[in-house]
Amino acid sequence: MSYQICLIPGDGIGQEVIPAARALLKATGLKFLFIQAEAGWATFTQLGTALPKETIEAVRKADATLFGAVSSPLKPISGYRSPIVTLRRELDLYANLRPIVSQPTPNSRQGIDMLIVRENSEGLYSGREREIAEGAITERLITRRASLRIARRAFQLALTRRKKVTIIHKANVLRATCGLFRQMAMQIAKEFPQIEVEEMLVDTAAMRLITSPERFDVLLTPNLFGDILSDEAAALVGGLGLIPSGNIGDNTAIFEPIHGSAPDIAGKGIANPTATLLAAAMLLEYLGEQKTATRVKRAIQHVLEHGPHTPDLGGTATTQAVTEAVIRELEQG
Repeated sequence: MSYQICLIPGDGIGQEVIPAARALLKATGLKFLFIQAEAGWATFTQLGTALPKETIEAVRKADATLFGAVSSPLKPISGYRSPIVTLRRELDLYANLRPIVSQPTPNSRQGIDMLIVRENSEGLYSGREREIAEGAITERLITRRASLRIARRAFQLALTRRKKVTIIHKANVLRATCGLFRQMAMQIAKEFPQIEVEEMLVDTAAMRLITSPERFDVLLTPNLFGDILSDEAAALVGGLGLIPSGNIGDNTAIFEPIHGSAPDIAGKGIANPTATLLAAAMLLEYLGEQKTATRVKRAIQHVLEHGPHTPDLGGTATTQAVTEAVIRELEQG
């Protein structure tokens, strides 16, 4: 069987880590047909759109997609919209999964194995913004349908793990929106009596991620909260260079590292490819290639433990050297 994989390198170090993931996937021995597509700030400056229609169609037709990183302007630019946010909405990739797992590196706290399940289609990322005379307004959209389906996905995933879900919200203040999210999650919880359920205010969750991260299994969050908490949690296990992410819908999925385009090191060949390699492992799991995904993760962990390491992990290795080391370990394992 051959899988069609869409590759979107994007900007900055995305141009370096996506080829690394492609090389790793080819080394698995599985059959892939790779389709390259364009998105990002460079694409916008060239074509006037950050996400061409051809890219959307390529992602739609693919079995799965690997996405690198894009550079986004901090100030509003007419016509520019975030490609990954647009893809999530256009393809209804409503579940964002971010595994936070201890790694065999000195800067990783041990005993951590959590999965942040983030609602990916609405909340404060709904794109409902407008200017008013006194400033600007962003609308936070929370719906019953979206809350129910992300909650069900979280509880289903918890069945395959340690059977615990922590529902993260701020319903004591955001009574209408977070209140609805909480209510829908509690409704789904009744369908899973075997799952331990707790709820936690987002500020408390932020604190306990630092004081006792080992307590968490699956964290169920609205969009913005999950984005912030996953970056915080990444610092516990070695940084953004080690964390993959999956954007999953009913028909397709996009996998990516959670780091940005890192323009300060782009082109130097020293970007840590680990997050993208782990995103490739998530892609394999999504395709049902669990055994191969396990082999890939073991190879990555071996290199994290024994080296070589890129500068962000205290080493001097290049992106290519780390990638080649993981591939050697995969082929020998």
